[in-house]
Amino acid sequence: MKKIVFILTVVSIFASCTPEQNDEPIIVTPDELHGSIDKVTEIMIHDIFSPPVASRIFAYPNVAAYEIVALKDNGYRSLAGQVHELTPIPKPDSTQTINYELAALVAHMELSKRLIFSEDRMEAYRDSLYTIYEGKNPPLFNASKDYGLKVADHIGKWMNADNYPQTRTMPKFTVDADNPTRWQPTPPSYADGIEPHWSKIRPFAIDSAQQFKPVPPPEFSMDEGSKFYKELKEVYDIGIEIAEEGDASEKIQMAQFWDCNPYVSVTRGHLMFATKKITPGAHWIGITKIAAKKTNSDFDKTVYAYTKASIAMVDAFISCWDEKYRSNLIRPETLINQHIDDSWQPVLQTPPFPEYTSGHSVVSGAASVALTDIFGDNFAFSDDTEVPYGLPIRNFDSFRQAADEAAISRMYGGIHYRAAVEVGVKQGRDLGNFVVGKLKMKTDNDVASNP
Repeated sequence: MKKIVFILTVVSIFASCTPEQNDEPIIVTPDELHGSIDKVTEIMIHDIFSPPVASRIFAYPNVAAYEIVALKDNGYRSLAGQVHELTPIPKPDSTQTINYELAALVAHMELSKRLIFSEDRMEAYRDSLYTIYEGKNPPLFNASKDYGLKVADHIGKWMNADNYPQTRTMPKFTVDADNPTRWQPTPPSYADGIEPHWSKIRPFAIDSAQQFKPVPPPEFSMDEGSKFYKELKEVYDIGIEIAEEGDASEKIQMAQFWDCNPYVSVTRGHLMFATKKITPGAHWIGITKIAAKKTNSDFDKTVYAYTKASIAMVDAFISCWDEKYRSNLIRPETLINQHIDDSWQPVLQTPPFPEYTSGHSVVSGAASVALTDIFGDNFAFSDDTEVPYGLPIRNFDSFRQAADEAAISRMYGGIHYRAAVEVGVKQGRDLGNFVVGKLKMKTDNDVASNP
């Protein structure tokens, strides 16, 4: 009996000296968030989402993650009551320990999965992370995951009330083929106008889709002395100049770098297929990642940066699309082929929606203001966002400079008149300044210093 007691005592001592298994801390870094957003971008390219829809896919998951960060970190303020119709997220059970970064990442991945088509691709990325986290500390992982999913459900209900589902059943855009000023489908696919009802989507921060209504485009006229015709001829002349210079042209390099057309139709004989690329919003999300990594931003600031930039961009698309289908202006390619040169082709493929204002210009203007507010002016960076698509790195001295180049590149690409890019980038900056001024997301309101 004494021998049994001795053995049990020894076992007890050794057991008390052996650390418990599966109780390691779970550390979630900004890289996991970058990875989640990269995966979403990759899936959106595969699934082919239009630029306006893509902006919505970025925005809601970022808000979900941000709201959890703001609950934990008193350096940030909740967006509840600041963006339209958002109510406070539920708080976690006080009896449980939560890893807030993990919960934020879970919420981000869950909402992203709900917003794309190829859910299995997002699930594969999510499950690879879940396996790692659960192996470290099952109780902490499960409590954090459950809370993240609870927040995702809360944000999901808010998301589903933004009128997007209703716009899926609204009628297609009707082309006024008898009006020479109005947009007509363009080659090679002659696709229908994309998202004609996007202005009906509930905005995040702006008061309404009409709040930043730009000045009208130059009055339509084919009189060679008119402002409109001069802008049309400018697009044609630049196209001829670029064709003569070839691939070495700086203008063509700018145009290709900022193309961001998610569906370019290519015709080979009787075969038509698509080459897929990122959207304008995805390009600026990529720039946000570059800035966050360059400044070694922690998890909370990284979420903050993605969220502010994506809110500015989603509202920019609502504002821009409101004007596009109001002015309903014909594209340069159509008029040049009809009246100047029937064999002329733009450098870039003309996207399927009306011309004014330039979507990339508006979105770039808005995003550049949001990022400048976070990372400071004169923030130099090397933009490698387009490297996966065979394009070289371009260097910029500031977000503003990048936005200006993105805007003018649309005229070099032959898809916009000068007014659309100049007025468009101003429309975006005005909207961006409003968003930055309205949303009080930081408690200290400090602008980060440049590294």
